[in-house]
Order: sequence, then structure tokens, then C-alpha cells
Amino acid sequence: MATTTAEHSLWLRETFSGHGKLYGHHQADVTVIGAGIAGLTTALLLRRHGFDVAVVEAARVGTGVSGNNTAKVTALQATMYSTLERTHGARRARDYAAAAIEGVELLATLAEPIECDLHRAPAATFAYTDGERATVRAEAEAAGRAGLPVEWTEELDLPFPTYGAVRLPEQLVLHPARYVRGLAAAFVAEGGRIFEHSRALGLDHTAPHRVHTAEGTITAKHVVVTTHYPVFDRGLHFARLDAERSYCVAARMRSGAPPRELAISAGTPSWSLSHYRDHVIVGGQSHPSGEHGIDAGRYTALIDFARRHFDIEQITHRWSAQDPKAYDALPMIGSYLPGSSRLWVATGFAKWGLAMGTVAGRILADRITGADHPQAALFSPHRLSVRSTPTLLQQNLHVAKDLIGDRLTPPDQAGDTGDVPVGTARVLPDGLGKKGVYRDSAGTVHAVSLRCTHLGCLLRFNGAERSWDCSCHGSRFDVDGAVLEGPATRPLPQRDPGTAAGSGS
Repeated sequence: MATTTAEHSLWLRETFSGHGKLYGHHQADVTVIGAGIAGLTTALLLRRHGFDVAVVEAARVGTGVSGNNTAKVTALQATMYSTLERTHGARRARDYAAAAIEGVELLATLAEPIECDLHRAPAATFAYTDGERATVRAEAEAAGRAGLPVEWTEELDLPFPTYGAVRLPEQLVLHPARYVRGLAAAFVAEGGRIFEHSRALGLDHTAPHRVHTAEGTITAKHVVVTTHYPVFDRGLHFARLDAERSYCVAARMRSGAPPRELAISAGTPSWSLSHYRDHVIVGGQSHPSGEHGIDAGRYTALIDFARRHFDIEQITHRWSAQDPKAYDALPMIGSYLPGSSRLWVATGFAKWGLAMGTVAGRILADRITGADHPQAALFSPHRLSVRSTPTLLQQNLHVAKDLIGDRLTPPDQAGDTGDVPVGTARVLPDGLGKKGVYRDSAGTVHAVSLRCTHLGCLLRFNGAERSWDCSCHGSRFDVDGAVLEGPATRPLPQRDPGTAAGSGS
């Protein structure tokens, strides 16, 4: 039996031609920061309205969360509608459902000329245990009140027993990376510009708005920030978002067929199931970013689940992604700052970005062109949510606790790095501060400051991904300090791995 597993997304296994880097000074009507679902949808729709649009991307098109997901495009989103009814009331749950349906259908329209294996499939939220049945029943009732044409079923196309499910027909599944690259190709063919490997390092928030990268700038009338987690702090979005990391494995079937439904269980831990050709995709094992004690066991649990329930020939790929969720469960789509009519943001899709990032593109394009959108007020980043205030306070108390507590926690040991085992990370003294030390499979030692370059929280090692992660706001860095995920934009300073001396973290 083959045992090799590619440590990247099933969707990112193909090579593709790229776009040039930003050099020098450019001008545009609109600059979009981030070349994922939300950014490219916004860019393409604005280009079709006649705007001169430029997109800057820190890495490559579609290699962020847009290329690291379960490929589900659905308006039925786990237990979203019962949650929204409880926190916002039935009317806003109905408005959310209308926006989610619009996102699904807009994506279907945009994807029609793109070769991305798009097809319709039912989505379902199911009870994996008898104890989850009441939760799923409540979601079925709330989703129905919100206007979704859902149905209750006692059986799903799954090779294990369930305890009831709510199902929504005619949702979508696709190859997400091919879709995003297809959006990019259409955008460029229609006169748009994309600059890859051009991380946005600064933004002038007064006119004229300039986006600064390491080797260039773009001046624009409008700037749209769609970096998944907003990379600039002046809107204080980081204080209202929680980052959660989830994991996926793709497994090739030996016999039988992957499940037809795009299914997710209602309990904790949740189990998410999707499919692509002869592969079943299993996702879950979520945890807050920067949580202590994360290791490869997250993947092991998913692999065990796949082998327990399906006839698996080989686990072919494994990957993870990070999703920001707003304190009141609604995405933030609209002006970056209160009263701003030139700076825009879209974030907080809470794992449902294929549908909600698409409708975010429509909302932002409408706002910039001066059109009304019926759900624009619902997703305003400046909304007041009184019922969710305790959640917001608890969220920021957690950040404060981590910010202070990690500084008071002693390092793992004093001295040098000689006894750090292969494949292991340690927190060691570094002058008055701390450094993170990791020894890779070749025996090479990597050492970095543990002070996050966003707001200074101390980082924790994620053994599943071999990265240094921030528990405060979700920034991530590789073992040499390069930024993997924002809101941080600057790398970690490297440290001398062989000594405890240094200038502090």
C-alpha cells in the first residue's frame, strides 16, 4: 500500500503560469489586496463596470484559503441559521440566507465558462450521534424559516449510521483553485492587472490612497482589502475576529464511491465530508489559532475516520486552512473605517468563504459603483450587536490573558540547543526574552524571535504544520520567520540557534 502523502492541498497539485511582481509606481481606479475568491470576484465585477482595477497578492493567485478548503459552495452552513436566529433574530437570519443563496448562484454563473469540474450536489448538516439530533432539528427549522428549501431526512449517502439530517439540494462543488485561476484569467483578459509575490506592507488611509509593497506602489481612488484577515489595524477588525484552524485529508477510494452529499456534522468535533472524482475529502479537528499542544494527531484523527468508514486505497494529500470568524457570527463586508467611502474590507467568512466571499464581491462592487445591495447593512463592519457583546469581551480578555501569560511562562530549558530532538520545537531563553528553536528532519536548527510582528504576542509552535502561530490574532510564520498568514506583514527576526544570548524577543 502506498503511504506517501503530499503535504499540500489536493487543489494545488497542478503547476500554472503566474503573474509578474509589482515594480515601480502604478495608478488605478481600484486596488484590490488579495487574489482569492472575494478579491478576484470584486475585481472582475468592477472591471466589467469599466473600472481600471489592479490586484496585488502576497504569494500566488488562489494559494491561500481559496485553494485550501473542502470545495463546498453552499447556503446551508452547519448550524448557522439557528445561531443567527439566537444572536440576531429571524429577520437577519433570512437576510443572511438571501445573501448566501446569491453567493452560490453568482459563483455558478461566473464559473460557467471556467473548466473547474463544477457540478450540483446536495448539502447536509447531520447528527453523528443521537445527542446531536436536537441541534440538527433546530437547524432544519431555522433554515426553513430563513427561506431555504430544506428537507429533513433520516438517511444520507454515507457509509455509517446518522441520527437525522437537514438537506439542501442543488448546491455546488468544484475544483476551487481552477475556479480562482479562471477568475484571474478572465479578469486579465478583460484588461485587469495582477501582481503576485507583492505583499502589501503599507496603506495610506488619506487620499490619495497608496498601497506600498517592497518594490512598488499603486495609487488608487479606492482600495479593497480582501486578505482574509485584514492586514491593517486602523479599522480594529482584529479585535472583533477569532482565527480558527482546521485540517483536511484527501483519500483515494479503492472501491465504492465518495459520498454524494456535501455533509458536515453538528457536534464537536465536527466531521466535514466532500468529494472530488474518486477522492473523499475529510475535514475537521478545528482549534483556535496558536493553541497549545497541536501536533500531527490532528491529521491522524482525520485519517483514522476516513479508513474506519470508507474503503481507502491511499491518503494522497493533507492540508490546513485558517478562518476568521466575527464575534457575532456575521461576515464584515463594507467600509474599512466608519464613514469611509474609499477604503473597503471583506472578512469573517467563518469557513464558508466560497459562497460568502463571492457575495462579498458583489456587495463591494455595488458599494463602489454606487448601487444599493439589500444585505449591505447586515454585513456592515461597524454594526452594533448588543446580544453578542459578552462574546466580544470574552474574546478580548482571552487575548489579554495570552499576551501577558505567555511572557510569565518560563522557557522550556536554559542553555543551548543540543538536546532539541529532530522534528521538535522548544522555547529557549533569548537574553531577557524568548526564542523559538526547531530542528528539522536533516538536523538543521532554525531559531526565531517569538514576538509576533503584529502586536507583540508570543507565538506557539504548531506541530501539525511546523509553524509558529499567534494565539491573539492568528498570524503565522514558518520556522525561519517568513510570514505565512496575516495580519502580520513583517517576518520574525532570526536568532542565533546555538546560544541563549541575544537582544530579547
